[in-house]
Amino acid sequence: MSEDIKNAITDLGQTFNEFKKVNDDRLDSIEKGEGTAYVDEKMTKLEAKMDSYEDMNQKLTTAEANAENIKSQLNDLQAVVQRPNSGFEVKQVDDYMNAFDNYCRKGIEGLDPVEKKALTVSNDSTGGYLAPPEYVRELLKEITELSPIRSISRIRNTSARSVQIPKREGTFAAQWVSESGTRSETTGWRVGLEELPAHELYALVDISEQDLEDSLFNLEAEMQSEFAEQFAVAEGKSFVEGTSVGQPEGFLTNVSVGDIASGSNSAYDADDLIGLVHSIKSNYSKNGTWVFNRNTLSNIRKLKDGAGQYVFQAGMSLQSGVTNTILGHPYVEATDMPNAAQDASMIAFGDFRRGYMIVDRIALAVLRDPFTQATTGNVRYIARRRVGGQVIMPEAIVKLTQKA
Repeated sequence: MSEDIKNAITDLGQTFNEFKKVNDDRLDSIEKGEGTAYVDEKMTKLEAKMDSYEDMNQKLTTAEANAENIKSQLNDLQAVVQRPNSGFEVKQVDDYMNAFDNYCRKGIEGLDPVEKKALTVSNDSTGGYLAPPEYVRELLKEITELSPIRSISRIRNTSARSVQIPKREGTFAAQWVSESGTRSETTGWRVGLEELPAHELYALVDISEQDLEDSLFNLEAEMQSEFAEQFAVAEGKSFVEGTSVGQPEGFLTNVSVGDIASGSNSAYDADDLIGLVHSIKSNYSKNGTWVFNRNTLSNIRKLKDGAGQYVFQAGMSLQSGVTNTILGHPYVEATDMPNAAQDASMIAFGDFRRGYMIVDRIALAVLRDPFTQATTGNVRYIARRRVGGQVIMPEAIVKLTQKA
């Protein structure tokens, strides 16, 4: 592990220790009926500092092999593109340049009225063309939050329309018998098939031929990137709450996944989280991962168990590379998980590699069609992706629902 990561984990641990102390002061003030404005402000600052490390924590938790390249390519991102030819005659340009030379040598008083007017840059026709703006060759885009469910689930590639997995659906019970007792058949063992179809995502974009020819950007490459990004957004949402009708099944919508009700209809506490961990079999629990969104993480950081210990711990698994844990288990932030609300399942826990499978059929196929829209001067781009996903072992996952 790099020295920078070790230092970051150490700083995070120190920040969380201060966070716990300030939160304890906040709780004491609440019990005494005193105001909490001062400690609330400190809490907000400390939470913001911890949040600044979450990106690193999430990458370590999901075992991303390649770190982001933080060295910006200045020549690529900020290449200055000169304005096109203004169309002025050489004599006009010379007049402007002579006026500027006079200004440099004699100041504003040395110019005649015509020259003073020529040096204004607020109007293109009176000198503005000599002061072109800088054009930054970079497309500003809002951050797109992608789901981490793929990183914690079991993934299988296929060249077929679906994947079938044999599944044991029942078993027999062993019976005691005496030395000479009669032995009868033990029945109940049976198997079935779990089938995961590959559903289809698509996107269709028309771009004019002139835009493709004249744009300073490589629009085809930009569309490729946009297709991949938006497909990732759509599939991530379906892995959480998909209906299974023409799309993957979400683990929150599977009726066989365990559902634990919170102890209160207005909140959840540390006991609810402890109950969640112990509600699934030990072999699933030891490989369990928490799934929730960022707002839920903010609430969980403040929770204490019955012994007064915080369930959130920072920097507890330095050797494995996982910086933060909740009750000893790693977590991922899934932006598609709901916020805390009545009847909302805001937290899931379990062994997702055994409980949820993703099937990849076609990663990304883009068709460039210059013919169908030729009469309108457009080129059509049609992107497709085929992917499936569903719960294959419901007993490996459990969710916490804030009941009404």
